[in-house]
Amino acid sequence: MKCKILHESKGRLRVHLMQTRMTLAQADVLEYYMKTVDGVTDVQVYDRTGDAVIHYLCGRAAIINALSAFSYESSAVFAPEHTGRELNRAYEDKIVFTVLGRAVSRLFIPMPVRIAAAAFKSGGYLWKGIRALLRGRLEVAVLDATAITVSMLRGDYETASSIMFLLKLGGILEEWTHKKSVDDLARSMALNVEKVWLQVDGTEVMVPVTQIRVGDSVVIRTGNMIPLDGKVISGEAMINQASMTGESMPVRKTVGSYVYAGTAIEEGECVVCVDKVSGSGRYDRIVKMIEESEKLKSMTEDKASHLADRLVPYSLGGTVLVYLLTRNVTKALSVLMVDFSCALKLSMPITVLSAMRESGFYHISVKGGRFLEAVSEADTIVFDKTGTLTHAAPQVAQLVTFGGRDENEMLRLAACLEEHYPHSMANAVVQEATKRGLHHEERHSKVEYVVAHGISSLVENEKVIIGSYHFVFQDEGCRIPDEGRIRFDSLPDEYSHLYMAIGGELAAVICIDDPLREEASAVITSLRRLGLQKIVMMTGDNDRTAKVVAKAVGVDEYHAEVLPEDKAEFIRAEHEAGRKVIMIGDGVNDSPALSEADAGIAIADGAAIAREIADITISADDLFALVTLKALSDALMARIRGNYRFIIAFNGVLIALGVAGVLPPATSALLHNASTLGVSLHGMTNLLA
Repeated sequence: MKCKILHESKGRLRVHLMQTRMTLAQADVLEYYMKTVDGVTDVQVYDRTGDAVIHYLCGRAAIINALSAFSYESSAVFAPEHTGRELNRAYEDKIVFTVLGRAVSRLFIPMPVRIAAAAFKSGGYLWKGIRALLRGRLEVAVLDATAITVSMLRGDYETASSIMFLLKLGGILEEWTHKKSVDDLARSMALNVEKVWLQVDGTEVMVPVTQIRVGDSVVIRTGNMIPLDGKVISGEAMINQASMTGESMPVRKTVGSYVYAGTAIEEGECVVCVDKVSGSGRYDRIVKMIEESEKLKSMTEDKASHLADRLVPYSLGGTVLVYLLTRNVTKALSVLMVDFSCALKLSMPITVLSAMRESGFYHISVKGGRFLEAVSEADTIVFDKTGTLTHAAPQVAQLVTFGGRDENEMLRLAACLEEHYPHSMANAVVQEATKRGLHHEERHSKVEYVVAHGISSLVENEKVIIGSYHFVFQDEGCRIPDEGRIRFDSLPDEYSHLYMAIGGELAAVICIDDPLREEASAVITSLRRLGLQKIVMMTGDNDRTAKVVAKAVGVDEYHAEVLPEDKAEFIRAEHEAGRKVIMIGDGVNDSPALSEADAGIAIADGAAIAREIADITISADDLFALVTLKALSDALMARIRGNYRFIIAFNGVLIALGVAGVLPPATSALLHNASTLGVSLHGMTNLLA
């Protein structure tokens, strides 16, 4: 693609593409293509001018080469189906045309024509008010209709026109913010599935999801996301479909059942025959679910909405009362022109949805406004250990074998089993085998995953299990070889341990170095400063390791060797004690607790089922995202309280000045609507500097 460099500075390049016109779709292709270039930190593409601004840390030559190699046809694959550019353009144009239309009308349209236009437009607002009354409800629409109608009857057409203009502009802003927040949220819930297990001639081969075609059979197991729409051809699974249907309980799927991309398996496994590549239709289903879900509304929004409607009768009653006391229509209209409900109903949802949108800037995905409210009000936070307080990428530090078994063969076998399941410790085993060049072919039969315990399978007619101490020795009753007892007792305490037994006898212990996140202690200190009173760590790991970690990070209490149901039961007990609880985890075993908490937070690169069940997802790169989330939630609630105070005080003053005869109704209406718009626009600004 031919480009012209318009401006250049250190780490920044502005180029113009040599073409007559750039479409919105082409702008998206260029933006997402350039974002794939190593060293590019940010890209803005301006379709109207055909320019692109590229910020980079790499060499200038890499940017020039990437632009030279660019073509819309070959790079179309980089742009997602929905980007938000088209949505933003549509609402930008709506606002521009609305404001320009108002300006042109006042400057060039004769008064008689403007009066006729105002009368015509008022019919829509009047009908909305009548419709509310027919339903037996006194809502804000009734108040708007009354104010506009009375102004028209008094011959105050400018006031009526101003009210309708501000209501229309506010409606566009509210709808835009709402749709953009929903759009951002839906896109943040993308699959992020890169590879799948493809069934080929009775064996499983891991391949990129882009290679899957209609008719292929893919294997999905506990904790994994279903990557593509299709039909179950073997197996049975309990599937969480919350992201598709909003159902809170998992659904049983057997042979012949249809499954959807983006849902996750809570228990079991199945083979799916793909009938739609790339999970088509998922975005639209998510949008529909979000818009219909009550999760989108916080308690504060609900209160504001109900309070707005409840105040309507008082506004109407106040108007009548002032007229009866003063017999002055102008003073009575001052009450009618100014109401509290309009600002409450308009500004609160915009503020909450804007906060959800802002969360995305910090790589925090929030599934509903009420969860930001829950984070702000929480006084207790429960951490999982592995992959949360510790790094999501632990490493194998040592492998201790028993019974004279070969170390590499034991690691090869462990990796063969562990690669089927999403967990940070399992990933460590697989990565160590890869590092040592220990490639393998599938030798085991069907793999069974026992949540929070381990994996069981058959290899050459011998039962092989790998997992926790509780699973291997207590549940399965495996024994330690007599000659290996001293070696077993001297296993290093500083590591987490994975135990593998073959034929009922311990064969190997894999010592996992699960280092603490460098920021963990500082994050917990910051959270305590922000008002969290009780900080707890719960882990399935042994007590010795848990104690060391708990002391290092500074939690108030810890619980070791716990099962998934223990975590959920702990949160229930906290609720009974009157506490509000946040839970943060990344594994399949954290799912019950994430669901039980007031706000469940998952790590972005954790198990798919954890992300599916969680209410909030944060970046795996830095645990300080939790501090940001808490600060943002607190700032949101502070802004909402501030909005309440301002709306009540400002509108109260307007009513008092109107009744005193200081402000005419037209001025009161203008100031009221301007303040409502101002509060709404302020609600769209960032909460964190």
